[in-house]
Amino acid sequence: MPRSRSLILGLAVLAALGAVTAPAAQSDPAPGADVGVVGRPFQGTRPDGTVSGFLDAHNHVMADVAFGGNLICGDVHHPDGPAAALTDCHDHHPHGELAWFENFTRHRSPIGTHDPVGYPTFADWPAHDSLTHQAAYYKWIERAWRGGLRLMVNHLVANRQLCEIYPLKSQPCGEMDSIRLQARMMNDLVAFVDRENGGPGRGWLRIVRSEAEARQVIEGGRLAVLLGVETSEPFGCRQVLGVPLCTRASIDRGLDEMHALGVRSMFVCHKYDNALCGVRFDSDTQGVIVNAGNFLGTGRFWQARTCTGELSDNTATPAGVIPDPIAPLIPPLPVYPPAPHCNIHGLTALGEHMVRGMMARGMVIELDHMSVKAATRTLDILEQADYPGVVSSHSWSDPKLFPRIYALGGMVSQYGHGATQFTEEWRRSEPIRDQQGVSGYGFGIDANGIGGLPGPRGGGDPVTYPFTSADGSVTVQKYTMAQRTWDMNTDGMAHYGLMPDWIEDIRKVGGDEIVDDLLGGAEAYLRTWGAAEAHT
Repeated sequence: MPRSRSLILGLAVLAALGAVTAPAAQSDPAPGADVGVVGRPFQGTRPDGTVSGFLDAHNHVMADVAFGGNLICGDVHHPDGPAAALTDCHDHHPHGELAWFENFTRHRSPIGTHDPVGYPTFADWPAHDSLTHQAAYYKWIERAWRGGLRLMVNHLVANRQLCEIYPLKSQPCGEMDSIRLQARMMNDLVAFVDRENGGPGRGWLRIVRSEAEARQVIEGGRLAVLLGVETSEPFGCRQVLGVPLCTRASIDRGLDEMHALGVRSMFVCHKYDNALCGVRFDSDTQGVIVNAGNFLGTGRFWQARTCTGELSDNTATPAGVIPDPIAPLIPPLPVYPPAPHCNIHGLTALGEHMVRGMMARGMVIELDHMSVKAATRTLDILEQADYPGVVSSHSWSDPKLFPRIYALGGMVSQYGHGATQFTEEWRRSEPIRDQQGVSGYGFGIDANGIGGLPGPRGGGDPVTYPFTSADGSVTVQKYTMAQRTWDMNTDGMAHYGLMPDWIEDIRKVGGDEIVDDLLGGAEAYLRTWGAAEAHT
């Protein structure tokens, strides 16, 4: 592949991307002191019998082994500890000059530098705007759990194109091969945490395969992890010039395999049109890049029309927004009709087959990233069957679809914005949820998803340390690891472990009501999941 074409493709995929009790540790006089959250995490239920805890409906714990294994630097865990796990990629040394993916996603230029040393100094990473460094080290996940996280949907993620063009590889490029690997590694993480906490079954997290199992884990005070899949070519269902490269039989085999692995939630499409559905557009510079990726992967650019209804797929940006020297590398884009734009492609016959196959298995259908034409048809199918198992896990759908999701008994979780924007979006959705009698609210942090974490808010009434966790069970201190101490007010949510600090920042902006709603997030998701299972 010519060098310029490789760079185009690289830029194009940038944006595409049993019964339990609380762990013992009786000899520890201050459990959680090593992660700055001191005390015994809440276990049991609320007085009304519902579970209490935060929901992260969209995360990518094992993305460090995706995309060829050398794009996101640092491991989730390592037997030799953080000094071995939290190291930079080889191509980022000595000063980051060759880390073009990091430089572009963080600084919008392929040229730049950073301090590649992670542990113990953490001078430049992790950071809320550093998208290629590990954000979900297992001790950081533990801190989030101790601070109130009780249900995480961990989406196994892959991107064949990015893996193929990135020069350094240690893992397979096949999307389903990568997803299988990540599923195995999630089970390895559970076993690793168990060993640290006294043996099998004694760790603080569990992979769950049913609503009942998840409820039992959460009531026991642990973190329930549900496996999902977010990829552009599930089961090899790509298309080239409109010709699908999968069949109904291959979809059925794929769904059976994923279900056997423990996957209970899936996207039908992601950033690029595939053989199953058309996608919701990105806009501005990111849109130009992703559109180029759609062309390189499928043989055609997004095809848009002027929307005739109230729904839209964002504006398909014309040429002219890519900064030099990148602009000459992007193929000439088509001329689009006046906005608002809608993707002309909806849910294909193969896509309908996948949706119905997920329904038959009691799986949760992810509506995000579908074009409004595809999403509308999907909701039609679900409404005809009265099937409640549908979510928007990081609010990447037209908000005008949310009432239909809620009316079915589904769930909407908001992307992990900064405290001010997050609170504004929560308030905007409140009338819809009140109308449908829906309680509980979730977020989709998208850690390791090449999307950024919440930044520092600034302004008045900052987070003050120490503070009491939202559920009142523990005390949250500033988090120190090795030589670095993080502060939400200046660092934002630099890594997953600062989730309790971010929640406190949200409380400062939105008050106790929004935090109470967030504490009902896990229960809300379990209601949707359990109702979906009841249809099988």
